[in-house]
Amino acid sequence: MVKLFAFVIGAVFCVALLWGAVVPRDAALPDPVAKYHLAPKEVSWQSDGVLGTFDRAQLQRGYQVYKEICSGCHSINRIAFRNLTAIGFTPAQVKALAKQSDIASIDDKTGEPNTRKGIPADKIPGPYPNETAARAANNNALPPNLALITKAREDGPSYVYSLLTGYKDAPADWKVPDGLYYNPYFKSLNVAMPPPLSADGQITYSDGTKSTVQQNAKDVAAFLTWTAEPTLEERRRTGLGVVIFLLILTALGYLSYKRVWADLKAKKPEMLAAE
Repeated sequence: MVKLFAFVIGAVFCVALLWGAVVPRDAALPDPVAKYHLAPKEVSWQSDGVLGTFDRAQLQRGYQVYKEICSGCHSINRIAFRNLTAIGFTPAQVKALAKQSDIASIDDKTGEPNTRKGIPADKIPGPYPNETAARAANNNALPPNLALITKAREDGPSYVYSLLTGYKDAPADWKVPDGLYYNPYFKSLNVAMPPPLSADGQITYSDGTKSTVQQNAKDVAAFLTWTAEPTLEERRRTGLGVVIFLLILTALGYLSYKRVWADLKAKKPEMLAAE
């Protein structure tokens, strides 16, 4: 009985497999998003390539854009204030920037929740205490942490730049739900984030650089590339040094091989004659 039952089960499985292989499937429905979705714009970055580096002035401008425009919704709390010295801020400037933030703390005397002024060792705080508060303030949309956004998205900084500069009116045949905005560089086209860079002149750069939407977007995208890989330059220098070392070692090994075997090759005819 058991064998018969197993045979029936196996036969049903084989028939189902054969049916799935023979019967033609329905044609896949076209993706309505693919018609309008655009690949990120091609943008050149100083950090690209094996020898790529960061422009410290651009990174400082990017931090200014983040602080004045993006920090109201997004966090970069993987970065500490003291890390900003790596992009050209002096220790005194970092200390002043940290003091502008209130850090959640506990009163040592009463044990009650409290706040204190930030210090360079603190992580740069986000705008919300937790995910629930973030969703409540953004119509249930969760603003992503931007510290690793250029690593988390394909095309990294080019995607960020394209998204920030890509807001436009939706085509006539595309419906944008209330509370969302059309952006062809976003995967689903409808994004919850309002255009953060809406006009030229939103930022007054301390170094005098002209503030445009494109300039602001490129500066903050470069800054977020640094937050994702703050040791990028050091890692590339180390890698280049290792490659050079291996090339030299290979050359020395080859020369040693030639020298060691040269005498044996010269003696080989004499050894054969002696035999």
